[in-house]
Amino acid sequence: MFNKIKRYIKDPYSALGDDLIFKHPEFMTDKFYLSTLWRMTMGYKLDWTKPRTFNEKLQWLKLYNRNPLYTALVDKYRVKQWVADKIGWEYIIPTLEVYKSVDDINPDKLPDQFVLKCNHDSGSVVICRDKSTFDLESAKKKLAARLRHNFYMDVREWPYKNVKRCIIAEPYLEDTLSHDQPDYKFFAFDGKVKALYIATERNNAEAETCFDFFDMFFNHIDVTNGHPNAISLPEKPKHFNEMIRIAEILSQGIPHVRCDLYEIDGRVYFGEMTFYHMGGIVKFDPATYDELLGGWISLPKR
Repeated sequence: MFNKIKRYIKDPYSALGDDLIFKHPEFMTDKFYLSTLWRMTMGYKLDWTKPRTFNEKLQWLKLYNRNPLYTALVDKYRVKQWVADKIGWEYIIPTLEVYKSVDDINPDKLPDQFVLKCNHDSGSVVICRDKSTFDLESAKKKLAARLRHNFYMDVREWPYKNVKRCIIAEPYLEDTLSHDQPDYKFFAFDGKVKALYIATERNNAEAETCFDFFDMFFNHIDVTNGHPNAISLPEKPKHFNEMIRIAEILSQGIPHVRCDLYEIDGRVYFGEMTFYHMGGIVKFDPATYDELLGGWISLPKR
């Protein structure tokens, strides 16, 4: 008991985080949870009244910009109709099947290569490149765990809270000209794209995923954000301008959203919409970039 008291005196936020965030997050309001998590991860107090940086403003948007539409836009299944209405079905990866439970998954009804993923979270993707060697039981175990997981509770990204959960199957799309499938992530601010980063090495189990940031002239920006830069810089996508056009259409009327797109065999595909990049709790190095992006977000009136 004495040691616990000493911990609270020495570092109250860390001690409080251990006791509440990691043990009883359900008892904390969103604001208290985010304030505590912020202090633990960023090292200073979050200014709710005058947020300045990109990460600070993302926390503010979590609490005070609760447009019900966002729940549909983070739903990887239901967002497809909304996006298709905006830009056309030719940009949408088809949905092959929808499952309420892992017990409903039947690979016999799917092509030889396919993707399974939950609609309400991040990181639940299972890729089948060959049904003859596909470990269905392992896939079911992973997806069942993710289906139970309350993604909203992790960093209080509220749009995920009320997503009606399911598992979707999609065709596995792979660029025949590239061993890696880059993910193009555009930072858009009320209909205007200001920057992007390209995620590479995501399918390489022996390497860490790399993030490389670029401006709208495709000049590389010397900044890191949770992941290192690639050793060899990714090339500019052939449909760069089309991607910008799509991201600007999809982001109209939204203070900030990250639009993720793919370029596969000469075609652009929609990936997903992310309202809180990295949960808004991953530092930029140098920190000046956090301030730069923050200046691009105009917070709506409460």
